[in-house]
Amino acid sequence: MNSLRILAGITAGLVASTAFVSSALAFQESPILTEMVEAGELPPVDERLPVNPTVIEAVEVGEYGGTWQRAFNGPGDRWGATKLMEERVLKWAPDENGTAELVPGYIESYSVSEDAKEYTFTLLEGLKWSDGHPVTTEDVQFWYEDVFLNQEILPSIDPTFAPGGAPMEIEIVDDRTFTVKFAAPYVYFLQILAKDSTGDPSLDRPSFLFPKHYLSQFNNHYATEEELAAAAEEFNVESWTDLWGSRGAATAWWFNPDLPVITAWKIETPPPADVVTMVRNPYYYAVDQEGNQLPYIDRIEHRLFQDPETLNLMVAQGQIDMQARHIQSANYTFFRENEERGDYHIDAGLSANVWSLVPNHNTEDEVLGALFADATFREALSIAIDRELVNELAFSGLAEPRSASPITGSPYFREEYEQHWTDYDPDRANELLDSIGLTERDGAGFRLRSDGQRLTLVVEANDPVHSDSLELLADNLSDVGIELLPRIIDRTQWDANRENNSFQVQWMPFDRLSYVPADPRRMMGSDSYANQYFLWYETSGQSGIEPPADHPIREIFAAWDEASQAGTIEAADAAVNELIGDFVEAGFVIGVVGEEPVINIVANDFHNHREGLVEDDIFRGVGFSQPQQFWMEQN
Repeated sequence: MNSLRILAGITAGLVASTAFVSSALAFQESPILTEMVEAGELPPVDERLPVNPTVIEAVEVGEYGGTWQRAFNGPGDRWGATKLMEERVLKWAPDENGTAELVPGYIESYSVSEDAKEYTFTLLEGLKWSDGHPVTTEDVQFWYEDVFLNQEILPSIDPTFAPGGAPMEIEIVDDRTFTVKFAAPYVYFLQILAKDSTGDPSLDRPSFLFPKHYLSQFNNHYATEEELAAAAEEFNVESWTDLWGSRGAATAWWFNPDLPVITAWKIETPPPADVVTMVRNPYYYAVDQEGNQLPYIDRIEHRLFQDPETLNLMVAQGQIDMQARHIQSANYTFFRENEERGDYHIDAGLSANVWSLVPNHNTEDEVLGALFADATFREALSIAIDRELVNELAFSGLAEPRSASPITGSPYFREEYEQHWTDYDPDRANELLDSIGLTERDGAGFRLRSDGQRLTLVVEANDPVHSDSLELLADNLSDVGIELLPRIIDRTQWDANRENNSFQVQWMPFDRLSYVPADPRRMMGSDSYANQYFLWYETSGQSGIEPPADHPIREIFAAWDEASQAGTIEAADAAVNELIGDFVEAGFVIGVVGEEPVINIVANDFHNHREGLVEDDIFRGVGFSQPQQFWMEQN
């Protein structure tokens, strides 16, 4: 299996351009699209593609056709589908050795000023939305002025797009070129773009681009109050603002088949259908090395499953063509034993996740909050866990006991971070808990809180497959007098509980541990252990909860402020290393096991999936493998 390798340094003054297919090559298309052209339903492929399409180097040139069969576990499972088809100005992609590098997406070229304050991008000439409408910088301007700066849609601006508190500015140069400007140098901006979009109003998150010709009808800068109210009624939401956002009824591709996109596929049948379908985008802007318009695969079907056993049966019966999501390493032996029966093989990758207990440092339970804020209590929790046992029994021995810290091979990896508070020592854990006054116990042997209640931690997970892990953790914690109560809930509720600050502890695959500055927010508490503190930081105190004056998370915030305004990559990396060190040494998150193999189920007639790639949210999971160039044998 490959270890992590990243080409991520950005040099000031950089000028880069997209690789173009030779103009001497004739463009080819799917037979399905040829039939539509011949029927007069579509213009010819040359008129649908940009003048010089982006080239995605396929592992091997494939053939058109097929329906890719996958599985999903409900409307909240949107990210599995999203990561198949996200588009960015720049994207992370593997080179021939599997090294992560930045490659242009829907742009012809880009440049970075000498002082790393200005980033200029030029869109592909002839780029089109999935409905055939031209993509221009008018869409960029709409996104920036009418969405990004529209406080009714986005009340606060993400700090990764407002370094030092100063939001980025956009200057429209012409109908294809725009410049992003910052008040200070921002050496990580391209890597952040490759991971994330600029803002959160749409699930496909197409950096900078929002189809003005469609979305303006839902925007208060263009539509009247009556029109907005009618749109909210049509989509069955309470307010027009509910039409926007990652769960927006109108702006999220996952829910709205009418939304124009630039992605390789578009939604056809949205959830809550039992079979969610996606179909190819006839205007997709990329081709392979021989001029074949991508994607190769015509359709993707996501079939609903209710429990892990059902998904395992689907795999064994050959009903999954290619999938890693929800495929658990604990079932590795089962998947190996059924390869011949299911006519598939396993391609192993490397997960950058660390399965962790994530205490809510902003919990409304004041007694628990005081315990979570106590580093002695957090250390006791951590060393009470027998990570080797959890690995052997719940992860088939395939993972690695470790803390929540950068993975092996990351430029930010430190062995001392990986081993922080990971030695199993229940005797010392008991001593630490006694030392902070948790000496009283009830008749069952569980410790009592300062208010006389049993010391109980309700730990939420979003899939029944985690029951084994939680049972083992419960046994470990009971040995030191702490009761762990597992609670299995669906993904939508699990996510909402962090957003609403209504959880005690969650069992989470703590991620973004490969190239940390591409998304430092998880370590900064966002959508994890201190979402309310992060919200306070993000909104400059307008929302959220202010951390105490001496709280160590303030040092983490300060380190990112320094990194995001540093004049050189060396100075920025020094600040990022401070951020990581502060996070790990504080032990805010209790890492248990990580770096497990990613079990990719791949049908034997499914091609161009590469084994050994690192999978992390920063690289967009399976999107790192460039699904547009996957293909299936046709009988």
